[in-house]
Amino acid sequence: MNKYELALVVNAKIEDEARVATVEKVKEYISRFGGTVTNVDEWGKKRLAYEIQKMKEGFYYFIQFDSNPGCPSEVEKNIRIMENVIRYLCIRQEA
Repeated sequence: MNKYELALVVNAKIEDEARVATVEKVKEYISRFGGTVTNVDEWGKKRLAYEIQKMKEGFYYFIQFDSNPGCPSEVEKNIRIMENVIRYLCIRQEA
């Protein structure tokens, strides 16, 4: 099992319930593909470094999880098509 960290930037213009549902959906994808979520760190609304899709702000989430090497690519495939996710980045943490 490897340790991974997934950074998510979620659209700031959506309702709170939709934002929470988006993060829960990502956690569900991690569990479905054999991962275990260990920590979710919410940074809140932050200004983006540059404008993305005419948006200047986004909600930042950092999700740490343990999984086998195939899980992150499967999770990324599903996150890529989610409407409310502006940007994402999944990295493997050093041991």
